[in-house]
Formats: sequence, C-alpha cells, structure tokens
Amino acid sequence: MDKMIQYIKPFVDVALNTFEEFVGCEVVAKHPYFLDAEKESEWDISSVIGLSGAVKGAVIISMKKELAIKITELLVGTTPADVDADVVDAVGEIVNIITGNVKPLIPHGDRIVISIPTVVKGKEHVITWPSKQARILCIPFKIFEDDIFHLLVALELED
Repeated sequence: MDKMIQYIKPFVDVALNTFEEFVGCEVVAKHPYFLDAEKESEWDISSVIGLSGAVKGAVIISMKKELAIKITELLVGTTPADVDADVVDAVGEIVNIITGNVKPLIPHGDRIVISIPTVVKGKEHVITWPSKQARILCIPFKIFEDDIFHLLVALELED
C-alpha cells in the first residue's frame, strides 16, 4: 500500500476538482477501501478507462442510474428520461477528465497511455478484473444529499 499512496491522493484531489469545476457541484471523499472483486455491486452504470505503459490497470467511475441522470441534467440542462446517449457521454467524459488530469500528478504519468472510455450499463452489473492479483481501491464520494458514486482504481506499477 505504501507505494500506492502517491497514486491515490491525486485521484481524490482531481475527482473533487472535476466535480466542482466541470459538473458544478461539491462532492466529499469518503474512506477508501479495497474492493472484493467477487462482491456483487449496486451500480447501474460504469465508465472504464484502461491504462497502459508505465502504469497498467483501469480507472472506473460507477453509480446508480438516478445519480447519472442528475449529473447529466447539470451538464446539459435538460433531464434525460432514462440512460440515453447524453448520460453515457457524461459519465464517460467525467472519468476521461479525471484520468487525463491525474497523469501529470503521478510518478511516470508522462509514460501512461489512457484508452477511450467504455461505458457499461445494466442493473447491478459486475466488472470482471483481468488479474486476480489486482488490488482494486474503491473511493466512495458523497454527492448531493445522500447519493454516492465510486471511483475504482486498479493499478499495476512498474518496479
């Protein structure tokens, strides 16, 4: 965990800034924990960005459908009736901004390549992680009155 700390704080700081500046609302980081990869989730939508190069892994933002719709409403000014193209774009763009802005803040960030976001929809979907050894850090964030979204970070660092 010691080496991971220098990677985690930038993710928290950038997520806080992204929601304040891009989305226009305040979020509060809650206590991070390591996710049990076998555990069922309560998420309805997730956006995944893969990392390669000096750091391999994935960055994911996951949330309930209703929260994704609320966030999209703030960004586009209209309320989507359901998870439509605007909602998919909004969730994908948020994880893209967070990951892109973290790169210059972490060791060897200039040698990290990020993929285009992939959005996964579906009630209580499960994300299957390619490596059984991957430690998945889950950082919950409180937004609005009682909504929570999760930023998941799974990194394999070069030695």
